[in-house]
Parts: sequence; C-alpha cells; structure tokens
Amino acid sequence: MGSNLPPPSSAPVSLVRGLDFMPCPQVGNGRPTCPLTWPFDSARALYAQGVYAGVIRRSMVASGAFDRGVAALEGLALGPWARRV
Repeated sequence: MGSNLPPPSSAPVSLVRGLDFMPCPQVGNGRPTCPLTWPFDSARALYAQGVYAGVIRRSMVASGAFDRGVAALEGLALGPWARRV
C-alpha cells in the first residue's frame, strides 16, 4: 500500500525574492518533520501519555476536542506553515 505521490523535493523554495525556505527534512519513515511543529506534536504526545497512564479519562469526544484545539492553536501560531488535513 504505497502512496502514488512523488517524493517531496529537497530544493529550496523561493518565497520572497532573495529569501529561500528549505522544506522540512525527511526522517527515516519518509514523513517530514518540521521544528516549528514540534511543540504541537509534544502536546499531542503528552495528552496520549496522560490517557495511557490513567491521569486523563479515555474519551474519543475529549480527544477530538483536544486535537481540534491544538490544531487551531497550531494554525493561529504558524499561519500558512501549519499542517492541514
């Protein structure tokens, strides 16, 4: 079950004349990792660990609400560089 999408380019993308933006580096499994998104990924991971440890009640509704909140905060903080599904 592979993806039909071509691999992302590692060439810089020119956003503004004279400025280059290097796309996110690839990790071993092929998923990009951006340092800008690490705080939001950490929040999601901490929430999951809290559920696993029993500190936070296991609920799909609460999990969805938390994820929507983090996604909204990520969109507000990162603007056009935020991930979208």
